[in-house]
Amino acid sequence: MKYLYQLFIALIYSTALLAQNNAEMPAIPSMRQIHHQYIIESLKKIDGYYAANDSMGKAKKMQVDSMVFRIRVEIERDTFFTQNDKFKWLRSTNDLLIGFISAFQARLILLSDLQQTVTAYSKAMHFDLAIQSVYPVFEENNLSICNILVDNYGISQNAGISRARDLIVWKTCQIRPENILPLLSKNPANEFADTLIIQAAFHDPEKLYNYAAAPNALGRKIQSANHPLVQIIGQLSVTKTGRMYFPFLDKLYHGSISIDSITPLLTEQNAEKYYKLLVATRIEYAGRMHQGDTAMLVDVLTAKLHTKAIELYINEINALHELKDLKLRFKKLDNLNAQELYYLAVMGEAEMYTSSFVSGVYPRIFQKMQPLNADSLLISVQDDYFKKFLKISATYNTLDDFLKKMDSVAAEKRMRRFVDGLEHSKNLEDAVDVADSYASIYQPALRSLILQEVQKELFRNTTAANDRGSKMYQLMQTIFLSIDTANHIDLTAKLGIPPVYTMPLKRLQDSSGRVIMQQFFYGDKDGANIFTAFIAGFQNGKWKIVFKPEWVELSSKTGSPITIFANRPLNEEKDLDEKAQNSLISYLQEQHLEPTVVIHRGHSYHLRSTIDKLAVSAQLIILGGCGGYQNLNEVLAICPDAHIISTKQVGTGVINKGLINEISERLRLQMDLNWPALWDDLAKQIKPNLKETFEDYVPPHKNLGAIFIMAFNRSK
Repeated sequence: MKYLYQLFIALIYSTALLAQNNAEMPAIPSMRQIHHQYIIESLKKIDGYYAANDSMGKAKKMQVDSMVFRIRVEIERDTFFTQNDKFKWLRSTNDLLIGFISAFQARLILLSDLQQTVTAYSKAMHFDLAIQSVYPVFEENNLSICNILVDNYGISQNAGISRARDLIVWKTCQIRPENILPLLSKNPANEFADTLIIQAAFHDPEKLYNYAAAPNALGRKIQSANHPLVQIIGQLSVTKTGRMYFPFLDKLYHGSISIDSITPLLTEQNAEKYYKLLVATRIEYAGRMHQGDTAMLVDVLTAKLHTKAIELYINEINALHELKDLKLRFKKLDNLNAQELYYLAVMGEAEMYTSSFVSGVYPRIFQKMQPLNADSLLISVQDDYFKKFLKISATYNTLDDFLKKMDSVAAEKRMRRFVDGLEHSKNLEDAVDVADSYASIYQPALRSLILQEVQKELFRNTTAANDRGSKMYQLMQTIFLSIDTANHIDLTAKLGIPPVYTMPLKRLQDSSGRVIMQQFFYGDKDGANIFTAFIAGFQNGKWKIVFKPEWVELSSKTGSPITIFANRPLNEEKDLDEKAQNSLISYLQEQHLEPTVVIHRGHSYHLRSTIDKLAVSAQLIILGGCGGYQNLNEVLAICPDAHIISTKQVGTGVINKGLINEISERLRLQMDLNWPALWDDLAKQIKPNLKETFEDYVPPHKNLGAIFIMAFNRSK
């Protein structure tokens, strides 16, 4: 009876309030005038937002003012309200406006939402007065409005607020699904917890795995969920090796593989079988991606495939780089098929030594193929990473050989696809791969094909008004055409980049006119021999040589002042070579000496260390180690305008010595470095048995990937 009486009174309240919508404001007692003034001041503050943000602001604001005025009238004229009730709802109304102002200032709500916010508040107020749940108001309004209403003073004690808070969590998670589990961890009893846990399982299975293993209420909630994917993740979360199953989670969910079939592969003895399963799964997923179906955690699978390729194979064949017996060096690869070797190449691009690819992985791919057909290889891996493989092949001068292992029609189709659609890539990597590869192709017909495809793509992007694509292909066309000197293209003038055919002496000199050169040596057996040969090359009376405990200084006696600093190749097993490098760098910094010429002298596996220590002042960088061409992007990220000399395959001490001596001598003679002329002179000096190796060295004016990056960045 008491409940029915309260409901009856509430209905009278509502009817009375609605009937007074058009009534005039009665006289306001002085004790409540301040509360009305607060509301008016809040509305005036909102006036400024409308004036600054909305051309229709005046009309819209008048509607809102009218709505708020009617609410104030209702509160003052209602005869059922006690004095405390009137204070409560006046405060509540201003609380609403203050909440909106705060949300708007924080860019959490739009100005256009104000009218709906006031409407929602009015409904919630009447539901509360009728002793009804305000939950329906939250159901029909957006998250921004709900966040303002839920903490409103007037309705904060309504019976529906608890459910409304659960609903707000659900609405928040639909916009920011990454917040599902952090929010549920605070309230695992949320009404929508089961639905949200399932959503989290698909959105971020790894995060759910972490939460599922926790010994708390949310962890137990996840473990008890009645959904197959959540159950699989929950089961894995309580095992020590649960993450090892994650690359196959999509297959586990769809029932095409079982946990029990994977478990035996997690032992050290079966590591190779695990790698093989990773490859097979990646190929399957690549096929699905072509159909527009992306498997769950495909990125996790790819990361694991990369890790296992390095751990199980690449580290070992790299470590045996000095072993002359290739059969013994690459024995670890004996049980891998062509596809599994292919993934070693594309996954281990950055880590693999030149000889590991050229003498090991690449030839063994085709030894394992019957019949031998390069296009069939790419088809068998669902064309996965095929552009990357073509780029790697071009880098190591095996692209011509690779294309010859397929018929001419297939080769042409591949190269067209290699060039097409570069504007869709998220970064410049694919475009740089094409530019680098073009410089490595020596077949005139193939070069012509790529150039034609670039021109076709340029026309397509220009017609479609795709500015990014047009810029990319326009730069490529200009750079590719510049290779033919008959076209008389000045890249500096055409692209607005520093000169690429010459390195002016002035660009290498400091304020005193001196050129500072820095060489990095490493303390292995080869490093000691190279260092000795380096010193011998400057013992000609033109240079003063001063030995220090950790480095050596060579200064020109005549001509342009040049100082070459080189760390001594001290024992690498005790990290003394690195200590010497660091000491030299500290000395150069203390003396305010900024190297403009930096030279890497060492194997490719040392190059990472050199790049990490590379001076940002470097304008000319010589990567004398094997496969230095692979690291152009990293170098240019540090020194964006630098000229880079690198080799695609094997770097040799004899060629490096001749190159460094020639550059140093020309600078000493106060000459600019004219790359085409310098390269022609070097080619004449190279012995016949080294000419093929020298052809793998890439001078700055033929470093098309570096030129493309430089030009693209300057055209922004």
